[in-house]
Amino acid sequence: MNFSLNSNAIASTKADCLVVALPEQGDWPASTTGADSALGGLITKLQKAGDINGKNAETSLIPLNDQPWDRLLVVGTGKDTERTGANFRKALAAMTSALKDGPSKSVLISLTDTALTGDDSLSSELAKLSLIGRTLEEQLYSFSEFKSEKPSARKLNKVLVATSDAGKAQKEAFNLGLATGRGMNLARDLGNMPPNICHPSWLAERANKLATEHDCIKTEVLDEKQMKKLGMNSLLAVGQGSAQPPRLIIMEYRGGNAKDKPYVLVGKGITFDTGGISLKPGAGMDEMKYDMGGSAAVFGAMQVLAETKPKINVVAVIAAAENMPDGNASRPGDIVTTMSGQTVEILNTDAEGRLVLCDALTYVKKFDPEVVIDLATLTGACIIALGHETTGLMANNDDLANELLAAGERANDKAWRLPIWEEYQTLLDSNFADMANIGGRTAGTITAACFLARFTKEYRWAHLDIAGTAWHSGKAKGSSGRPVPLLVDYLMSHAGK
Repeated sequence: MNFSLNSNAIASTKADCLVVALPEQGDWPASTTGADSALGGLITKLQKAGDINGKNAETSLIPLNDQPWDRLLVVGTGKDTERTGANFRKALAAMTSALKDGPSKSVLISLTDTALTGDDSLSSELAKLSLIGRTLEEQLYSFSEFKSEKPSARKLNKVLVATSDAGKAQKEAFNLGLATGRGMNLARDLGNMPPNICHPSWLAERANKLATEHDCIKTEVLDEKQMKKLGMNSLLAVGQGSAQPPRLIIMEYRGGNAKDKPYVLVGKGITFDTGGISLKPGAGMDEMKYDMGGSAAVFGAMQVLAETKPKINVVAVIAAAENMPDGNASRPGDIVTTMSGQTVEILNTDAEGRLVLCDALTYVKKFDPEVVIDLATLTGACIIALGHETTGLMANNDDLANELLAAGERANDKAWRLPIWEEYQTLLDSNFADMANIGGRTAGTITAACFLARFTKEYRWAHLDIAGTAWHSGKAKGSSGRPVPLLVDYLMSHAGK
């Protein structure tokens, strides 16, 4: 797909299709007024006749004759009082849906002068350009690698986005949006890959491939012997029931000054989770291929960094394992010694994510991190608490938590903070080890984070529980690519500082 910006007058820009915004109530954007004038008042006539109404995310494709464009796509943007960033994004998604399998080969999108209400983060043209770029890439995504009959090639191959100026700032904003969308799509590709292909060694190969494609990425992979030597017995215990050996994958992006401390991302990479000896129910178990959603999001964020090259240092660490039940699998009642030296009584082998993460969180101390953010499809309890709309956030530092929450708001990739007060720690008490790996039925998301907090006392740390947001179930089943936008927004806000 060819994406570019266009600062020429709309009426003098040739394209198969022109896209304009139409409010349900309120003033029209200047671009819509200009298009209406060029079309002899056609948009006004259609609105008065009731053929188009401007309701948010409603689209109307109108054939034209003897114009610079063969078609006009009118995208409803709703009432002025309801034109939030989230609703504008819905309108952009509806626009892309109407275009992607349509007859047009080239389109001119004129939406950046749409006025939003009560959303300062998207008030600027630069922010809208970034969101348009991201939405285009995200909504044009498809995963058909394993379909014997491939979908027909799309006719759409050229997208122009109208802007007041096609200068450096506009191009960088638009390209960041496109890169973020591509990062989301990489995360979706990895998540959607079947588990007979996507195993820990395959993820390691993908990390090496990313380093081969981008000179700014350096990759290292630790095998079982190396992890054993480091004392990563907790991570190894999760993978010992599988024929696929676990891996610790390290990717480094060094775009900042050599003296700058790195921002560290830690991803849970359980490439398939049966629950181990504490076997999960069979219904829906196929979705446990998405249990590596945290690592997929880390991959996506690293690709965005590689494409945009911000001035920041970032280290990504992925704890990859497959949780299977065989004669060598860990059992409820086993006790393991973590890399930190703390001991854990495994009461439930299906609470394995925290067991791989705790060793990774100990390992990252070697990088003297500025902050550490771990991402994990960790608890079903998070879905009960927050549903599928919001990521759970827990942190040992208020400033870090607030920055991540703000990044989620700006990126429309929202998170909500839950407490990890000391009072919850007693739920992890064990009669036989320093701690148990589960805390009982209550506060499951919180006690999982409390477990991880015991390994993060030497640096600023935040935990993102993405169990409810990393993938969609049902008819629309598939990886979501979240929380790549949140991560990218947060990291870019610290680039160059």
